[in-house]
Amino acid sequence: MTKLKRGPIHDNKPVKITVELPADVHRNLCDYATVLSHQTGQELEPARLVAPMLAGFTSTDRGFATARKSFSKTDQKKQQQPPSLNKDQD
Repeated sequence: MTKLKRGPIHDNKPVKITVELPADVHRNLCDYATVLSHQTGQELEPARLVAPMLAGFTSTDRGFATARKSFSKTDQKKQQQPPSLNKDQD
């Protein structure tokens, strides 16, 4: 049997969000949950796959990692700068 990228789904304190998925994406998610359930022996709701899949996607996206570091450095520089003393801009 083909091994999927996703392994067992761990319990974690969730943050609730609502998303709309195209029907084909939902069908794929349901099929993925079925295959993964057979591989791991866990009963899985397709919705429980969304967070680990997004986490995997964002953790392997090099462009995102680079941009995130860039934004982080920019934010740190802004926080280190003293507030503007020019009161004419207020």
